[in-house]
Amino acid sequence: MTYFIIKGISDDPELQAPIFVLVLLIYLIVLVGNMSLFLLVCLDSHLHTPMYFFLANLSIVDMMSPTVTLHKTFQIFITGDNMVPYVACMVQAYMFGSLSGQGLFILTAMSYDRYVAICRPLYYNIIMNLKTCLLLASFCWIFGFIQVIPYLWIISMIFCYSSNEIDHFFCDLVPFMDIACSYNFLLENLTLIQGMIIYIISPFILTFISYMYILITILKIRSSIGRRKAFYTCSSHLTVIMLLYTTLTFQYAVPSKSMGSKKLFSLFNTAMVPILNPLIYSLRNKDIKTAFRRNLGKGCAQFLVCF
Repeated sequence: MTYFIIKGISDDPELQAPIFVLVLLIYLIVLVGNMSLFLLVCLDSHLHTPMYFFLANLSIVDMMSPTVTLHKTFQIFITGDNMVPYVACMVQAYMFGSLSGQGLFILTAMSYDRYVAICRPLYYNIIMNLKTCLLLASFCWIFGFIQVIPYLWIISMIFCYSSNEIDHFFCDLVPFMDIACSYNFLLENLTLIQGMIIYIISPFILTFISYMYILITILKIRSSIGRRKAFYTCSSHLTVIMLLYTTLTFQYAVPSKSMGSKKLFSLFNTAMVPILNPLIYSLRNKDIKTAFRRNLGKGCAQFLVCF
């Protein structure tokens, strides 16, 4: 197989233009929202804390993931060329799998940060120092790139396909399994075992344990104001976690014969979730809103001075 044909989001010609405009608008909002959040964390010294350090890393993932998955969609809409070379398809599948894992690992590191902040506040600065944050972030990025290699290695050994049409809007693992004539059993078992270990047992269980300790600590607080304040510090992260795992469950774990529903959940996961992340952290976080107003005021003042 030298190339694959990407069928895209919809086969209906009348829907091509509206879908293109909608997806392009969503993609631009993703870039603007996450880039603004990333620059805000970098430029504002008040946000130079472990929580916002991981949030900046998550913003990078949220900008890269839709770029990797949607660029071919834009090319199909503009040029009509839905052919993807074999190597390019492998690279896209590898990058998407890596970024998906990295996003989950970063959210897991953020849950550990919230655990230390609420359960061990007196030791927070000692435990979550710069070295610890760099080590956790490095592990998230490096392991994210490594954990997809077994999938890519097995897919590269597949020489028989029932079709060269991929019923998706990007090269993903599930469509490969649908059209592969060989190694299906190996791919399915590897997906089950590695998916259970990497995406459920490690990030989900670690996040669940962190929040169990957080919940126990919050319930021990006698003051209702103190409990509300402690819960508020992790409410944004908990909302993002629940949203991401819900979409991943419907995308991969829940059986569905309709590929259209799989595409819908995949589009929501790769395009809408990166929009909601900066919105959730901005609307539910006083530090972000204060930093935005502070930097916006500085920017307006500098603009007036220049003129």
